[in-house]
Amino acid sequence: MVKFAYLPSGEITHVTAVFEEFNEPSAPIPSEIVELTITDALVAGHKISTDDVNNFVADAAIIIAHNAAFDRQFSERYWPAFEHKYWACSATQVEWRKLGFEGSRLAYLLAGCGYFHHSHRAADDCKALLEIMSMKPNGSENTALALLLESARKPTVRIWAEQSPFDLREILKKRKYRWNDGSDGRPKAWYVDVAEASHAEELKFLRDEIYRREVDLLANRITAAQRFSKRV
Repeated sequence: MVKFAYLPSGEITHVTAVFEEFNEPSAPIPSEIVELTITDALVAGHKISTDDVNNFVADAAIIIAHNAAFDRQFSERYWPAFEHKYWACSATQVEWRKLGFEGSRLAYLLAGCGYFHHSHRAADDCKALLEIMSMKPNGSENTALALLLESARKPTVRIWAEQSPFDLREILKKRKYRWNDGSDGRPKAWYVDVAEASHAEELKFLRDEIYRREVDLLANRITAAQRFSKRV
């Protein structure tokens, strides 16, 4: 983890602290991972301190991850401090392709900004991402961090298309609906996240094109406090 300070404009001022610890796994590290990054000898005897993690993130205004849908749920399993933080995803909450990048992978973004990076250490990846966040991509008036924060602050609505007709599932998939199998306690249904301002429009689509009748659908308002959590 890399902790940094920034201005209301989204300009990053400086790094304030870096956190990096190893944790010895319960089984040998696979050879393909050893080739990329760490060895068994490097992590032997190490354990990540829960208190150190909680203390490091205690004063963080927001947690930024490049795959927050994975990182938040992983982090919340082990370190309670992450459950009560605002989260943002630098991979999905910035429209990188519209800004001229080939994709949202860290390597693509770095290459697009003229950087080369070949690290597989977490702290180095965090520092690389911080460089991206500090840039004003392809002539933008704002830094990537400013664009991300603007997106993260906007509430979204998750609409659950429960009991939608099976034969219309391809239409839902093309509209970026995702399937939830119900094993996590949430509805067994297709669902989509839309901007709060688009809620009524999306309901109209579902009523006109999917259900073809009036229907009362479950919808959850989501902010950065809940976004990417398995509890939503």
